[in-house]
Amino acid sequence: MTQNIFEKAGDNITDSVREASRVTAAVADAIKDGVGAAERAARQGRDAVEDFVNESSRCIQRHPLTAVTSTLVAGFGLGILTALASRRR
Repeated sequence: MTQNIFEKAGDNITDSVREASRVTAAVADAIKDGVGAAERAARQGRDAVEDFVNESSRCIQRHPLTAVTSTLVAGFGLGILTALASRRR
């Protein structure tokens, strides 16, 4: 009788260890997949920024006067908005 209780307890422990091992493997796989997705997203973001910078450089080289004028107008507009916002406070 006593041995039967110990055998059942041993079986329960063995099942628990197997289940813990399966859960640990599933969690490790999920983490690995998440890290891979984050790396891919970072790589795509870096590529997009690099393309934007390259295209901007080409556009500025082709149309320097338009680029300078646009920057001047944007800076002037931002200055006006900043001045208006600071007056309201």
